[in-house]
Amino acid sequence: MEKSRRIYDAIAVVAFVIVLLAVAFIKPTYNPNKQAEQFANAEGAYTPGTYTAEADGFGGKVALELTIGDNGGITNAVITGDGETPDVGGAAIPELANQILAAQSAEIDGVSGATVTSTAVKEALAAAIAEAGGQEVASGPKAADGNLFIPGTYTGTAKGFGGDVEVEVEVTENNIESLNVTGDHETENIGTFAVSMLPDKILAAQSVNVDAISGATVTSKAILRALQDALKQAGCDISKLPEAEAVDANAPKSEETVDADICIVGAGGAGMTAAIKATENGKKVVVLEMMPYAGGNTTKATGGMNAAETHYQKEQGIEDSVETFIEDTMEGGHQINNRDLVTIMAEKSAAAIDWLDSIGAPLPKVSFSGGATNQRIHAPEDGSGVGAFLVTRFLNKMDELGINVMYETRATDLIFEDGAVVGVKAEGKTANYTINAKAVILATGGFGNNQDMIVKYRSDLKGTVSTSAPGAMGDGIVMAEAVGADLVDIDQIQLHPTVEQGTSMLITESVRGDGAILVNQEGKRFTNELLTRDKVSAAELEQTGGYAYIIFDQRLRDGLKAIEKYVSTGITVQGDTIEDLAGQIDVDPATLAETLDTWNKAVAAKKDAEFERDTGMDNDLSVAPYYAIKIAPGIHHTMGGVKIDTKAEVIDKSGNAIPGLFAAGEVTGGVHGGNRLGGNAVADIVIFGGIASDSAVEYCDK
Repeated sequence: MEKSRRIYDAIAVVAFVIVLLAVAFIKPTYNPNKQAEQFANAEGAYTPGTYTAEADGFGGKVALELTIGDNGGITNAVITGDGETPDVGGAAIPELANQILAAQSAEIDGVSGATVTSTAVKEALAAAIAEAGGQEVASGPKAADGNLFIPGTYTGTAKGFGGDVEVEVEVTENNIESLNVTGDHETENIGTFAVSMLPDKILAAQSVNVDAISGATVTSKAILRALQDALKQAGCDISKLPEAEAVDANAPKSEETVDADICIVGAGGAGMTAAIKATENGKKVVVLEMMPYAGGNTTKATGGMNAAETHYQKEQGIEDSVETFIEDTMEGGHQINNRDLVTIMAEKSAAAIDWLDSIGAPLPKVSFSGGATNQRIHAPEDGSGVGAFLVTRFLNKMDELGINVMYETRATDLIFEDGAVVGVKAEGKTANYTINAKAVILATGGFGNNQDMIVKYRSDLKGTVSTSAPGAMGDGIVMAEAVGADLVDIDQIQLHPTVEQGTSMLITESVRGDGAILVNQEGKRFTNELLTRDKVSAAELEQTGGYAYIIFDQRLRDGLKAIEKYVSTGITVQGDTIEDLAGQIDVDPATLAETLDTWNKAVAAKKDAEFERDTGMDNDLSVAPYYAIKIAPGIHHTMGGVKIDTKAEVIDKSGNAIPGLFAAGEVTGGVHGGNRLGGNAVADIVIFGGIASDSAVEYCDK
């Protein structure tokens, strides 16, 4: 009996220890009522009550209801964000609420991978705490009666898209005299436009109450938050600053006429290429751009430009051929491409690389991309995103040539007279324009940002995240149809397999091309990562949750500058060991370690027995630390559009060229067929932008 009792006591002790360990290590499920009870006696310096605030999240408003208990501490935080991506921002909301309760202040870290939602919650939290009158808004200096500011120079900071944005402002008693904005980590030719353009708007308005720069909302709001911070230090009551100037939508606009040889609609890569070449050929060019800045979808391009038989390939000992380029593109496009267009693109690709050299835009880094037999995708030497790199060089050349770009001017109609296109109708902020031209080049891009058109042609893609620029609205397709243009492959819409869903940021194909792998939530590879984009996207959608992780190491990061943007934006997860990384993404450490070991052995043997990958295997993944980015497919390119011939002439429904009308880039169809290979979009815009320009110049000279 005594022995049995001792055994029973021992079992009881062991069971008790197990319970204690379970309590210590099992992660509790978020329960707002339980949290409220836990913090009911929290002490703080806030005024008891309930305070609400909201801010713009990723998919709409994010609302916060903050409860301050009798002791002045935060006792409850209820966050609502119905428009946030369920698996990203939506999933981060419980953790953000926990952070607020734990911090008892506005100093919360946010959730990695849910940057936009985290920023919105932080904004709402700061506003709610300010309303509660606590320590977060301790009263500072106040301007003298009748004045707006205490004269001096002040600095404020706020979190932007890629890092901190700093605003230095100089004020007198009642004027903002100067403004200097620094945002070194903001996206080139998107956020950087807000950095350069917003200060002028602020100085003109003498207020923080100005509109964000379209397409650069996150950076714009960061600048305005940093400015508010600085002005509060200057003793300013922000509510006393001038309100935003009301815009009368019914105010009459002036009617203006502009004459040109060639009117180019769209200042993306194709439009800028056409404008540069036409101007160099002596033509008077006017470019219409609906956005307040140039770049379009080209700015979003991160990989490179495909080209065959280039001097860079020859210098690096890379064997390739125009014929292989053609067949890779046809195979990738499921053989529904227009072979004549593909042939022209491949044949002129090396000359296009030479032309880029001539304008100071060299692309010497050559590597693999999905669907390519050989190393063919050309990128900037430091591995930075090709799109932003080219846009900057194109803009420099356009400035040098004095090309007239009419920003915030949206083309609405083509002028069609006597069977030919002879100009464009357009709308600006204060004027309607008639652009008289001998020839018109449509370079308006695709319709990846127009949900109505997406649903019209592919209802199954409704609600899918898109990487497209704000101006990708399909206007050129609609205008061309109105004058009889035929469309081709209009339902062919490409999903890119590596899109971070919370930010819609595209992870360049060069990451996989330089050796990264994809794993699912179980920590296993599931496909050849460098198959065509449609195949990799389809494979991802079959995995648990319809997503994957892209895994790479420090060596790959060091060799590809584009990765720094992903790190600074906060969408990467980093681990000192592969097991550490696995724990952070909730993947079984042993499985992920085994997957990496198998891959590294495959690289050493130059043989991938699992999925027959045979490209992008120059280096293994063995240099710590290790990185992961959670990704899933997103709309990236609308491959169908206006039908053109090999001279970039727009073709009507009877198969005839429409006199005076040319098109290039994503507004057209036929080049990419049923699937676009990575690197072919940049080839398309540069090569066919140049062809459209040459054809339009020839047409003008007739």
